[in-house]
Amino acid sequence: MAEPSNGGNPKSKPPQEEMSMEMRLLLAFILMGAVMFVWQFLYKPEPPPPLAKTPAAGSSGPAGSSGATGSSGAQASNPAAATSATPPAPVTTAASTAAPTSPATPQRAEPVFVVDTDLFKVTFSNQGATARSWILKKYHGNDEKPLDLTNPDAGTFPLSLYFPGAKPTSDVNWTWYTQTPDPDGLGVTYRFSDGHTTVAKVFHFKKNSYLWTMSCEVMLDGKPLPNMVQWRGGFGDLTVASAASNQRILYFDVSKNSLTEQVAASVSKSGASGIPTSGSYSFAALADTYFGMVFLPENNSQMQVISFGDTVHTNHEEKPLPYGGLAVTDGAANRFDVFTGPKDVDLLRSINPKLEQVVNFGWLSVLAKPLFLVVNWLNDRTVHNFGWAIVLVTLAINFALFPLKLTNMKSMRKMQALKPQIDAINEKYKNVSIRDPRKADQNQEVMDLYKKHGVNPMGGCVPMLLQIPFFIAFYKVFTVSVEMRGASWLWVHDLSQPETLPIKILPLAMIASQFVMQKMTPQAGGVDPNQQKMMMFMPLIFGIMFYNFPSGLVLYYLTSNLVSMGQQYFFNHTEAAAAAARSVGPPPKKGRK
Repeated sequence: MAEPSNGGNPKSKPPQEEMSMEMRLLLAFILMGAVMFVWQFLYKPEPPPPLAKTPAAGSSGPAGSSGATGSSGAQASNPAAATSATPPAPVTTAASTAAPTSPATPQRAEPVFVVDTDLFKVTFSNQGATARSWILKKYHGNDEKPLDLTNPDAGTFPLSLYFPGAKPTSDVNWTWYTQTPDPDGLGVTYRFSDGHTTVAKVFHFKKNSYLWTMSCEVMLDGKPLPNMVQWRGGFGDLTVASAASNQRILYFDVSKNSLTEQVAASVSKSGASGIPTSGSYSFAALADTYFGMVFLPENNSQMQVISFGDTVHTNHEEKPLPYGGLAVTDGAANRFDVFTGPKDVDLLRSINPKLEQVVNFGWLSVLAKPLFLVVNWLNDRTVHNFGWAIVLVTLAINFALFPLKLTNMKSMRKMQALKPQIDAINEKYKNVSIRDPRKADQNQEVMDLYKKHGVNPMGGCVPMLLQIPFFIAFYKVFTVSVEMRGASWLWVHDLSQPETLPIKILPLAMIASQFVMQKMTPQAGGVDPNQQKMMMFMPLIFGIMFYNFPSGLVLYYLTSNLVSMGQQYFFNHTEAAAAAARSVGPPPKKGRK
């Protein structure tokens, strides 16, 4: 069995992580506002590291200590939060204290044991006492099949054992165990002994809970053998595009009150040794965008964690990619409460308040999280539909920002009224080349005119700038909130995904609304005609940008455009618009001093 590489340089600098999607979006908006006609939106998942051929885990050797291929990375340990459920005590047999004189394990396969609860269906095998599938009943993948959280091509099976030090005398991840189901069908006990190595693994579930318990004890000639429970080679929804880029390893440091998050690809390239370290960790988790496997140790015991970035294949991708994995232990007899399910904020908070941080709202969480909570509350308490909840929140945001937008509308109307005076300035300097020093005088005259009448020349960018933080916040809400996954609205089947229609209605409607809004907005004087033509292409650029964005995000932007159109129409037909134009006054007559 191949062990993780220990040859990496611990002093080497960790690889720089790819720029986050939020920063890409912010940069894109800034470029659009500055250049007006250049916008490039490019998102590619971080490319995988060069593939290294290593033997598959568990394929040979007596160690039974590792699983998927790849390198292992950063580590951590020790919990600080006791959970409500108490895991069962480890099974104790005669072999726990003294080595038996004869093997106690049948060398044959038994029928798989299936734990069938209201929430998931888990299949166990007595070969290695490991899980073979973990199907969530309430969720489907992009292939429209019930969602299986496991990767059958990982090379190691979930809940197998990893041995960081001494190895057992048998490959305990591939040998046969005795299988003893619980009378209620919600648990199973596995035992193995070869005369020297003894293993006892216990799993127990509840009928209507994503939280379950496990214990594992390994003895070698009557002495505890350090071991870790591992899940490697991928986790979660592996049917989505770029699933590997969504893999994360998490652990919460109680002493620092901070959550550490590692990307599987970065762990794979780090070259770290894979030797576990101890710390005050209240939980460790393996997660993708919407689902998590969270280990919570018992009684604040010391917890050790090893992170892995295993380069493996899946049934949904053409080539192997780095997927996250971890191994955990809290002592000689591992006892964990384990959460395996959706990263639902309310559900995680009910188990342990610290688990709420597993849902990462990004660097703009101060805005994204309140937006999510409000949308979620409206869905639960009033409209009972996330699409209409988004519409209501968008209306509230736009009306809250209306005073600022009204100031901008007045400024734009003044700029329109100043057009004759600006045209006169341009006529005065029409034969001045752009390199002529007098060109600066022309610009200064225009700016003095704006300043005299209290006009902000950048006012046209204000609506777009106001949208940026809410746009990024909503983007994060749709890409991390499992509540949005599969949420429908009218013809949209999933607000967290692009529309599935051959011709996507929401992006096209958004483009049309952008064109109409441009026509309704007063055009400032002195704007270069070429620049005005380029501005006409902005709706198309936005449409291309939004065409493959989550439908909920497009719905937010379309609703915002429609509200802005209504507000602009209202302003254009009020005395405020006329007063703004009159405040500028007529241009001075020629020859008048």
